[in-house]
Amino acid sequence: MLPFLVFITGVIMIALSGAPDEKGFWPVLIVAMALGLLLAKDRKAYSETIIDGMSNRIVMVMIIAWILASTIGILMQITGFVDSLIWISEKLDLHGGAFAMATFIICCIVSLSTGSSFATILICAPLLYPTGGQIGVHLPTLAGAIIGGATVGDFIAPISDTTIVSALSQKAEMGPTVRSRIKYILPVALLALIAYGLSAGAAIGTYNKSPWTVGGNLDGLPMLLIPVLIIFLFLKGKHLFVGLISGLMLGIALGLSLGLLPMDQLIALDLENFTAKSFIIDGINRAVGISFFTILLMGFVATLKASGLIDKLVDYAAIRSSTKRQAEYWISGTISAAVLLTTHSAVAILMVSEFANKTGKKMGVSSIRRANLLSLIACTFPFLLPYFIPVILMTNMSHSGEAFGVPSVSPLEVGLYNFVSWALLVMVIVVVIFGYGRKEKRAKNE
Repeated sequence: MLPFLVFITGVIMIALSGAPDEKGFWPVLIVAMALGLLLAKDRKAYSETIIDGMSNRIVMVMIIAWILASTIGILMQITGFVDSLIWISEKLDLHGGAFAMATFIICCIVSLSTGSSFATILICAPLLYPTGGQIGVHLPTLAGAIIGGATVGDFIAPISDTTIVSALSQKAEMGPTVRSRIKYILPVALLALIAYGLSAGAAIGTYNKSPWTVGGNLDGLPMLLIPVLIIFLFLKGKHLFVGLISGLMLGIALGLSLGLLPMDQLIALDLENFTAKSFIIDGINRAVGISFFTILLMGFVATLKASGLIDKLVDYAAIRSSTKRQAEYWISGTISAAVLLTTHSAVAILMVSEFANKTGKKMGVSSIRRANLLSLIACTFPFLLPYFIPVILMTNMSHSGEAFGVPSVSPLEVGLYNFVSWALLVMVIVVVIFGYGRKEKRAKNE
C-alpha cells in the first residue's frame, strides 16, 4: 500500500497546486511505480505484472473510445454544433438562472453526444463560461452546470468510458444497461436542473453585464445526426468501434456536403515542415494525456491485485455477504475505496470488477445491477473532490474567462456546485439502502 499512499499524496498536492491536466500526474505515477519496484521481493515478477496490467484489453477499448470520442467532439465544435445551441439560448434571451439551466442542458446534450466528460468540458467551457460571466451569471453555479452536464453523459452515454467498462467488466449487455440507467439519471438531472436555476437566480453575479455574444447561427444543428446515429447503433447492439467510426464518417460527410468542414481541416500538408494537420490528429492528441495516464495507472493497479489484497477482500466479503443487500454494500464500499485510491473512475471499476463479479454472482445480483452500482459511485467522487481530473480540468478551463474580465473559480467551488454528483450521491444511498432498482432485468446466461 505504501506506493499507493505516495501516489495519492502526490496527486492531491499537485491537484491543489493547480495541475494543468492529467499529464501532471505522470511523474507521480512513475515515482510510485519505482518505489514499488524497490519494495518488491521479485522485481522481474513486479515488472511483468505492470506490463500485463497495461495490456488489459478493456484499456485498449477505452483508449479507442477516447480517441474517437475526442475526434468527434472536435468535429462537432468546428462545424458549429455547440455554437448553434448557444445561439438558440441567446435568441431566447436567457439570463441568470435561465442561462445556467440552458448551460446545463447544452452540456448534457454534448456529453451524451461525445460520451466524454473531458470533451464536454473542453468544448463547452471556453464558450459558455465567458458568455455567462459577461452577462452576470453566478460563476461557481455556471462552472457547476458545465461539469454537471458532463457528469450526466459520463454516467449514461453508450460511448462513455464509464458505461463501457462497467458493462463489459460485468458482462452486461450495453443496450439494456443504458436503458436501465434512465430511472436513475432522469430524476437526478431534473433535480440538478432546478438547483442550477435556483442557485444562479439567488446569487446574481456582480461581474460585467455588458452584452457580449459568441455569434453563431443554426447552420451546425444538422450535426445532431451524429450522436443520434451513434446512440441508435449502440442500442441496436452494434460494436463500439462500428458505432463511433460510423458516427465519425457521417459527421465528415455532413460537414463537407454542408460546407461546415473546410477541406484543410480534414487534411492539410505542410511540406516545408514535414507535418500534416487535421482535426483527427487534434482529436488523437487530445486523448493522449488521459490515455497514457490510464495505461500507467492500470499497470500500477495490477501490482496491488497481484499482491493478493483484492483476493483477500473478495474472500472476506464472500464470508460476510449472506444477502443481496450485503453484497451490494460490499460492492459499493470497495468501488468507493478504489475510486478514492486510484483517482480514476474507469481504472477503479476495472480494479474491483472481479470482486463485484464474484460477490454479486454468488448472491444473485444481476450483471446490469452490478454495472449500475459501479457507475453510480464512479460518477460521484471524481466530479466532486478537488484532486480529481474532471474538477481540475473545469477549474483550469475557467481561466478562459479572464480575457473578458471574468474571474476563474476554485476546485472546491467546482465540486461544491456540481449538483448532479451530489444528487447521484443521494441516489446511491437510495439504491443501496432502500433497494431502488434492485429488480434489474437479468441476462439470459445468468
